Amino acid sequence: MGQDLKVEQGSKVNLKDYDPDYTGKYKTEEETLEELAKLKDKMFDLQQLMYADNRYALLIVIQAMDAGGKDGLIRSVMSGLNPQGCRVTSFKAPSAEEKDHDYMWRIHPCVPNFGDIGIFNRSHYEEVLVVRVHNFVPKDTWKARYDQINNFEKYLFENKIIIRKFYLHISKKEQEERMMKRLLDPKKNWKFSGTDLKERQYWEDYMGAFEDVLMKTSTKSAPWYIIPSDKKWYRNIAVAKIIVEAMSELPMKWPEPSPDVKALAEKARATGKLPMP
Repeated sequence: MGQDLKVEQGSKVNLKDYDPDYTGKYKTEEETLEELAKLKDKMFDLQQLMYADNRYALLIVIQAMDAGGKDGLIRSVMSGLNPQGCRVTSFKAPSAEEKDHDYMWRIHPCVPNFGDIGIFNRSHYEEVLVVRVHNFVPKDTWKARYDQINNFEKYLFENKIIIRKFYLHISKKEQEERMMKRLLDPKKNWKFSGTDLKERQYWEDYMGAFEDVLMKTSTKSAPWYIIPSDKKWYRNIAVAKIIVEAMSELPMKWPEPSPDVKALAEKARATGKLPMP
């Protein structure tokens, strides 16, 4: 039986019903390599069209538990994009300046320009995840943020910012194995923090917080996708497919050349030579 990745608006979500080791029709990584390469090529072509069309932007939001694979996904799937038109923003704990503003103050300036792709590595959703789990604000405050976030994302969508949101779903056992690799490999020690172990103690609290996020903020304007991520290779191809599909649905077109350029192009095609101006 298949596993739906998209969270339909208003649906109930119990993450225990989603197998983080699910790999769909694929059995091995080798089966995905050629298809993933083609998807990355297609993504690059669509990025060029989006830049030329200059009427839309794509915002990709990635959330996960620690060691969930956010950085790895960005490296593996987005590596074929033109970096001039793609910006990754990593949202850490708010700075002193950011704390002196409303919680969305630091978000909006990072939304991509028309023609560009923006990737949020963590995001405004930290304000209903870590803030909720650790009681940094009263319950009434974080509960109100679901509607605020939905309104913000609807506003972006209505202004031609296409949004796709990915929750990278890993098992607690897989997280333990990845954390151990970071501790055992000196080249990966820098990625580890003692707070990672402390956060792991709140696993069930985070699962409940993620379930509410997925149920309350997956909308037609900005849908969530639950991506099984124990197998990194399946995570990569699943996300690549969704991104290519989203970009392919946009009514983009190449701009018409100016009359003088059009005339020069016709001469070049007719003669096979570079025409004189």
